[in-house]
Amino acid sequence: MSEATPWTDRNGTPIACVEKLKVLRENDTELRQTLQDVFEDALLMGVAPDVMRRHLAGMIDALEELNP
Repeated sequence: MSEATPWTDRNGTPIACVEKLKVLRENDTELRQTLQDVFEDALLMGVAPDVMRRHLAGMIDALEELNP
């Protein structure tokens, strides 16, 4: 998500806390860079781009939610 994307809670209410938004933006930036690095490494080692995208998407799909 980008800075333009509104972060919302489970009820759809926008997150307004400045500190929470800062952490979310920082996490987004770090994750994007890590994913890009992992993707590029895989391509350099000969993995097909579509295979790596499916693998990364599968990892995201497998994330487990914390109980609120």
